[in-house]
Amino acid sequence: MGRPKQLLPFGKSTILEQAIDNLLGSQVDEIVVVVGHRAEEIAKVVALKPVKLVVNPDYAQGMSTSIIVGLNAVNNQAQAFMIALGDEPLIDSRTVDRLIEAFCHHDRGIVIPTYQGRRGHPVIFARKYRRELLALKGDIGGRKVIGDHPGDVLEVAVSCRGIYLDIDTADGLSLGGK
Repeated sequence: MGRPKQLLPFGKSTILEQAIDNLLGSQVDEIVVVVGHRAEEIAKVVALKPVKLVVNPDYAQGMSTSIIVGLNAVNNQAQAFMIALGDEPLIDSRTVDRLIEAFCHHDRGIVIPTYQGRRGHPVIFARKYRRELLALKGDIGGRKVIGDHPGDVLEVAVSCRGIYLDIDTADGLSLGGK
């Protein structure tokens, strides 16, 4: 889009701020925001949010590098990690809480939301997958870990279509720019 999409206007804030606010309104204990391209510009926008901001100097090498930087910044006592994307501002706090509740009340190590049978984000990984997530390479995100452990995946049906609506085009802004 020619500029950082996270900083595009969305409602009364930006795409990234809305995504963060939705997480802040949930039961999530700690939020780590990983920035890469134009990190200083993005950092200024979230500076007043109660989040831990970390810079990924290797962002050009793919999403896996952001996952690794983020995991290394998370509290060592964390029992699970939720990977959420900064360009999905339509995922509401209730949906995040539903995923957390499902994780806490089932014995599966990976929790994935679904809407009308389609998988989306955010995804929760149990602590036991930390080493595998830290070993990721390239621009694949957590898909490899999910694919390697299909029997440990819990799909949770949610009523939030935003789980698979990211904003990759200017047209995507019309999906939720209030």
